[in-house]
Amino acid sequence: MSATRYTYLGPEGTFTEAALRTLPEAATRELVPMVSVPAALDAVRNGEAAAALVPIENSVEGGVTATLDELASGEPLMIYREVLLPIAFALLVRPGTKLSDVKTVTGHPVAQPQVRNWLRAHLPDAVWESAASNADGARLVQEGRFDAAFAGEFAAATYGLEPLVTEIHDAENAETRFVLVGRPARPAAPTGADKTSVVIWQRDDHPGALLELLQEFAVRGVNLMLLQSRPTGAGIGNYCFAIDAEGHIADRRVGEALMGLKRICPEVRFLGSYPQAGVAAENMRALRAGTSDAEFVDAAEWLARCQDGRA
Repeated sequence: MSATRYTYLGPEGTFTEAALRTLPEAATRELVPMVSVPAALDAVRNGEAAAALVPIENSVEGGVTATLDELASGEPLMIYREVLLPIAFALLVRPGTKLSDVKTVTGHPVAQPQVRNWLRAHLPDAVWESAASNADGARLVQEGRFDAAFAGEFAAATYGLEPLVTEIHDAENAETRFVLVGRPARPAAPTGADKTSVVIWQRDDHPGALLELLQEFAVRGVNLMLLQSRPTGAGIGNYCFAIDAEGHIADRRVGEALMGLKRICPEVRFLGSYPQAGVAAENMRALRAGTSDAEFVDAAEWLARCQDGRA
């Protein structure tokens, strides 16, 4: 395995590359762009790279399905950290292009909902076609296949383009969450401001089935940060669920919730426990009464005394 190589959703000039370069270790790694999320993750699976950075959630569009589906299937991988990146688009064009010249535009499919209102207001007749990534859209503009691309302003120089309009976003404070994914190993120690990601499958479809799964978290005071259903491919109505929960697998409340899920689900895939980006332990909400590690330990000791006749 190449311990010094990180892959990412390419080509050069993507928001994913910009997010990856915020990591301190990126300065000492070989950063390799890949054509797709599956290609970036497969490079980790087959030992060509130590880790891959891929987008997993957008504050406007929600979960990135290509990443969620890839993590839910195939050889298991594990999330080691997350990166949050503010997202604003620039309209990149070939030098000399005016706004009135723009008849065709391109960008990643996740970008379109984030610029839809701007397009309606400024380029109502422009035809949109999706590209594999925002940077790939810039490359297609460079090649003359489209008039303009929505991408990061930083991608302009890479592709010999000019930012005709900058700071385009329909939603203020839009962010994309990226995750650094590697091969499974022991999670890092808890920080007090952690997140645990899993994918779970229902045993069968019946009234209250999802409620039963969620109760494993609720009764232990575990807050959920993301819940998204994804089709399993086994027919209409068959779903698995991607879940992000506050806390670390080493926390008793989280560990016991996962054990509860393992009892009632045919499959639970642990995707990792890792620090929440931009959140300090002292800013975390207070735990509900009865859900701290000390209270779980005290309850276990009480049960042991009862079993020994010492209660």
